[in-house]
Amino acid sequence: MSVYSLTGVVRPYAWGSRTVIAELQGRPAPTDQPEAELWLGAHPGDPATVAGPDGPVSLETLIAGDPKGQLGEEVEREFGPKLPFLLKVLAAESPLSLQAHPGLEYAKQAYARQEADPSLPRNYTDANHKPEMLVAVTPFEALCGFRSPDAAADEIEAFGVASLAPVVAALRDADLRTAVRTLLTWPTGDREALVSAVVAAAPAGGLVADLAAHYPGDPGVLVALLLNHVCLAPGEAIWMPAGNLHAYLRGAGVELMAASDNVLRGGLTPKRVDVDELLNVLRFEVLDDPILRGAEVAPGVSTWSVPVPDFELFRVELDGTRPPTEVPATGPRIILATAGDIFVGESVDGTPVELTAGTAAYAPADAGAIKIAGTGQAFVAAVPA
Repeated sequence: MSVYSLTGVVRPYAWGSRTVIAELQGRPAPTDQPEAELWLGAHPGDPATVAGPDGPVSLETLIAGDPKGQLGEEVEREFGPKLPFLLKVLAAESPLSLQAHPGLEYAKQAYARQEADPSLPRNYTDANHKPEMLVAVTPFEALCGFRSPDAAADEIEAFGVASLAPVVAALRDADLRTAVRTLLTWPTGDREALVSAVVAAAPAGGLVADLAAHYPGDPGVLVALLLNHVCLAPGEAIWMPAGNLHAYLRGAGVELMAASDNVLRGGLTPKRVDVDELLNVLRFEVLDDPILRGAEVAPGVSTWSVPVPDFELFRVELDGTRPPTEVPATGPRIILATAGDIFVGESVDGTPVELTAGTAAYAPADAGAIKIAGTGQAFVAAVPA
């Protein structure tokens, strides 16, 4: 089979950048709305489009027409007739919601309960888990995983806000669940006064002041203090397994996840928050080091190891001096260029697919081993062998 040019879909969430994705793709920035995410995959919410021999077709449709040829027999057997991952470019200009994602078995059960009982809250869009990782392509700021409860207690106690004593006590007992529940269920009428008191006591221009400026009176501002606050350099990554409470704050990155849109929110958002269901999926474990650093697996090829069967991610650096580099992995692959001018495999007319920054290609399993050449940088999303 051939390698196909792939056209993604831009999603215009309010927290998105008005320039980053447009500049990456070398086009004028939109004037009417921000651009938050570029989706590159076959997720039914917004499938990308391939340039097929008979004209444009959605990647979802292409795979559904020949799942074994497109995905390979092993991938199709394990995940069914669908691409198991979703690749994105994410560009955050302001903070996203505090959120977590369910594990696979819990997602299956919760989705089944929800579909069987229309009276239940509609928390789930599918029966899949959504582990995800993000590799920074610009300096990237995020909250990721719980930090030491004692360190969080020290910071909160230093504010001198007496009403937060129960939260401090829970943290001193290493009871993160109670601390989170107490903050997220704070009486609605008292939330604004509480957040204002903490902002007044916190350093000017710090995390609390920044979050409260975007979400005044939101208790998520205080839950953020329980999490690791990380600043990634380009090439560093964060890994968010099931139950990891996190929030992106600002920056651009390449994000790869299981093909799901299940999100449980806990604050920093005008959207619906279901505290009880969020607490059901959260893992109240300390994450000592949330930053992943890439490891070189071949000349110019790096990867970030994560323990899931749904996806793996590689970065390929092409300096123009080495011979064409074999694209890592087999099975279905999506190749996203982030810099330069590169060439991938062979298209339907027998010539390589040319990629410039912000453009992508799709290689089905039947394409076999393919090579990438030129000068620039590309990310490759695949399914682990």
